[in-house]
Amino acid sequence: MKEDMTFLPNPALMQDDELITLIRLFADLGFDKYRLTGGEPTIRPNIVDIVREMKGISGVGAITMTTNGVLLPTLAEPLKQAGLQRVNISVDTLDPVKFKKITRWGNIDTVWNGILAAEAAGLTPIKLNAVVVRGFNDQDDILELAALTLNHNWQMRYIEMMPFGDVAGFQQAQVVTEAEIRQTIESEFGPLELVDDGKLDGEARLYRIHGAQGTLGMISSVTQPFCASCTRARLTAEGVIRLCLLRDKEVDLLHPLREGATLDDLKHIIRGGIWEKPWGHGLAEEVIPLTRVMSQIGG
Repeated sequence: MKEDMTFLPNPALMQDDELITLIRLFADLGFDKYRLTGGEPTIRPNIVDIVREMKGISGVGAITMTTNGVLLPTLAEPLKQAGLQRVNISVDTLDPVKFKKITRWGNIDTVWNGILAAEAAGLTPIKLNAVVVRGFNDQDDILELAALTLNHNWQMRYIEMMPFGDVAGFQQAQVVTEAEIRQTIESEFGPLELVDDGKLDGEARLYRIHGAQGTLGMISSVTQPFCASCTRARLTAEGVIRLCLLRDKEVDLLHPLREGATLDDLKHIIRGGIWEKPWGHGLAEEVIPLTRVMSQIGG
């Protein structure tokens, strides 16, 4: 994100009751897995109460969260008690200098304490996310992160950088492919063992360093897309369904809700939107999503 970001005013965002109303509708329509993401979900006021209310909704199964981990030392246990099952934590590097550079202010020790707090609270299995950027964290950082799985039953996930908006040109130039990532890891740790015959864990293909407790996940949205098996939709903070992460097609729910649409009306809008969910992204045809950057969508 730019350092001088202008954020949307609170009234433009879903309020807690509106969020819960829409989750009830999605649950009624058969959605059973939910991920709270961001931005940063742990700074949302009443986040523990939101999780607790979600857990009480019939049809809601798994509730997980993607977070920077900073507030987990205090929130991990309350979130677990409220019904959160596990967390994904963003860790692009273990190098303190690089970490501060990429986050502008972050301290890797704070995030590390958050990881340990999440594990102690039972928000497991722990999954760590790293977006690999050419020339920044594509060599030693990959290896240091992979080594975490030797003695921790964690999943270290490497994500190919995806192009968005006015920074798409830079992002495309910085893509490090899954093949390159695996080659780097194998040069240090030897051949990787494919886990579960290559069956995807969500969006990640899993590997293991021989003898390691944890696994390595490869999320190859650019070079090996998993669009054919995707059943996801994203609900943005403004109450808009984004049908594909890498497509601009969206369906507004918040304005109809505020304008008095019935629950059946809203279900009809949701069904119509999901029916138009694209079969895949268009990166191979140079179709780049332009209306939002990643921080406006979430993981």
